[in-house]
Amino acid sequence: MKHQTIGYVRVSTIDQNAERQLDGISLDKVFTDKASGKDMNRPQLQAAITYVREGDQLIVHSMDRLARNVEDMLRIVRELTGKGVSVKFVKENMTFDNEGADPRNMLMFTMLGAFAQFERSLIRERQREGIAIAKAKGAYRGGKPKLDAEQLEKLTSMITDGVPKAAAARKFKISRETLYQYLRRTDEEINNAVRNNH
Repeated sequence: MKHQTIGYVRVSTIDQNAERQLDGISLDKVFTDKASGKDMNRPQLQAAITYVREGDQLIVHSMDRLARNVEDMLRIVRELTGKGVSVKFVKENMTFDNEGADPRNMLMFTMLGAFAQFERSLIRERQREGIAIAKAKGAYRGGKPKLDAEQLEKLTSMITDGVPKAAAARKFKISRETLYQYLRRTDEEINNAVRNNH
């Protein structure tokens, strides 16, 4: 079976031309999402991941086109290389595959993983500090909450680790809308508490 070269393109609603990202590269098929970098809903990316087969190569203009953050990028690349698909980033001139042919690329991949873990640790620490400050200042108000402080901390940690929001909502037996309200309210209260503390 002939191996294919697949392109993935993500453009935001303000980007003008999707084709420029992979201009001049010969591709067998292209998947294009129109979504912001923070948008989790990228159906064409999921379609591309499902479509590619062992021996294929997925080509993306740059790392920030593929993923929302470093952890997201690492997860996607690991998933693809795990099924025998190589991933090439044109702008960075880097290719990843499950054979680890280029040690410099694998070093970069390992470093990115370390940065992602460091970033998660910092976020968790800020969340814990912010919740403590908000509690001390009485910032947590409202009706009887569905989640206590410990559950809320576990929930935010799961989201930070990239667990899908739908799965997190099921685990805590709350609706997705309630989950979004918790995340929005927690962000606002923590930010207000931190600002008032300085």
